[in-house]
Amino acid sequence: LVAPSQCPLINVGSGEDLSIRELAETVADVVGFKGKFVQDTSKPDGTMRKIMDVSKIRNLGWKHEISLCTGIAHAYDDYLDRSKG
Repeated sequence: LVAPSQCPLINVGSGEDLSIRELAETVADVVGFKGKFVQDTSKPDGTMRKIMDVSKIRNLGWKHEISLCTGIAHAYDDYLDRSKG
């Protein structure tokens, strides 16, 4: 095994920019949330761009095959299946 300090970090993602609001709305659509989102614009929102550099993984030949919405739907379906107990 290689020591963690010697392993390069590789971001896994689509390389597409997505706002926190867009992410919240996507999750809401998948789970059927009908409530209202309220954004407090008086609070700092952190980094302006929340996109990760995926060039390393793309250079290795990997590209995402599942959209974010589909991935969230799969995860939610799995959660529902497991919570039926």
